[in-house]
Amino acid sequence: MITAVVLAAGRSSRMGRAKPLLPLAGGETFLARLARVLREGGADEVVVVIGHGAEAVREAVAAAGLDVRLVVNPAYDEGQLSSVLAGLDAADRPDLEAILMMPVDMPLVSAETVRAVIETYRRTRAPIVRPARGGRHGHPVLFDRAVFADLRQADPAVGARATVRAHAARVADVPVEDEGAFLDVDTPEEYERIRSGRAADRGVNSRRCGSTPR
Repeated sequence: MITAVVLAAGRSSRMGRAKPLLPLAGGETFLARLARVLREGGADEVVVVIGHGAEAVREAVAAAGLDVRLVVNPAYDEGQLSSVLAGLDAADRPDLEAILMMPVDMPLVSAETVRAVIETYRRTRAPIVRPARGGRHGHPVLFDRAVFADLRQADPAVGARATVRAHAARVADVPVEDEGAFLDVDTPEEYERIRSGRAADRGVNSRRCGSTPR
């Protein structure tokens, strides 16, 4: 079993509005699109870690009938790793093989990229698998059960990047052309470019991923 964990607990301070609930040009919210794409790409379950504005997200998920499991991270102000661990703890069960970490502010990743990451994992059994293109590393990032203990022991100041670095020699990079795997949407200006179609429905802000989910 592979569970996707969507990190959606932050304050969205740069955006000024709750990013999980922002609608895209087609009408889907960031969260709704990610939930659909992750399942279409092969995730067996989607766990969404919420925190700031949790009740509004709960209501929106219920109204939309999204097939996700919500987990509240009361310590979301302690940083990204706290949400990573909240999602990991919620997802962990004896038959869990791996988790896919996905930030909610990268809603334009394709199902094909998710599928490529999972297929590469199935073929190689690498402890960490991530999309890559031109020296950039993107999302979702897959973590095998073998590195769960490392995630739980990571320095909060460094986050999941410490686990990626510790296993750098065994990380499997998956070549993809999907710009949505590398671009996030953090500000109103970036969001409006997507809404207006000026970004061709493809994200606008490059994220480097030794970079793990925020």
